[in-house]
Amino acid sequence: MTRTLVLVRHGQSEWNLKNLFTGWKDPDLTEKGVEEARVAGYRLKEYGLHFGTAFTSELFRAQRTLSILLEELGQPHIPTIRDAALNERDYGDLSGLNKDDARAKWGEEQVLIWRRSYDTAPPGGESLRDTGARVWPFYIHRILPKVLSGDNVVVAAHGNSLRSLVMALEGMSPADIVAEEISTGIPIVYRLNADSTVAEKTVLSH
Repeated sequence: MTRTLVLVRHGQSEWNLKNLFTGWKDPDLTEKGVEEARVAGYRLKEYGLHFGTAFTSELFRAQRTLSILLEELGQPHIPTIRDAALNERDYGDLSGLNKDDARAKWGEEQVLIWRRSYDTAPPGGESLRDTGARVWPFYIHRILPKVLSGDNVVVAAHGNSLRSLVMALEGMSPADIVAEEISTGIPIVYRLNADSTVAEKTVLSH
């Protein structure tokens, strides 16, 4: 039994390109983002993975990334669960703002705290801890049982929802997770032990 879990952050979105805080807003992928999703599918195919179930958020950029990736894999019709628990962190009042404009308004240090800290939320938004509070139960109750039963699973989601998942999987502390970046379109392959701990981690970089 392989017990494989693959995490993929969506490809570059139009708002990533424009350097905007996106959160729960719903822009499409750029041409580069589409290509990143395609290459992610190619890398997974090259790696020899076949999936039984896919999970994604309720946001279009993640759903489209998953669709392109599965098409490239030749597995477009596998069961797919969409859930807001996997949505990106809600950036609240920062959503739609240019990151440079936000730094000019609130200062470099404050914006860095909002972006990277574990438990400080931007005004009207979520901290990474808040995001984890919805991601972790969903992982434990919906995703993990499928993985442990031997059903290879792919999750296409977002930088912060995946950071909170990686934090749980790898036993990272709040201090550790601050420096953890998840690149767009790069699959992270975890092989889990029967007790749900990580046996092996492989990053399928371009």
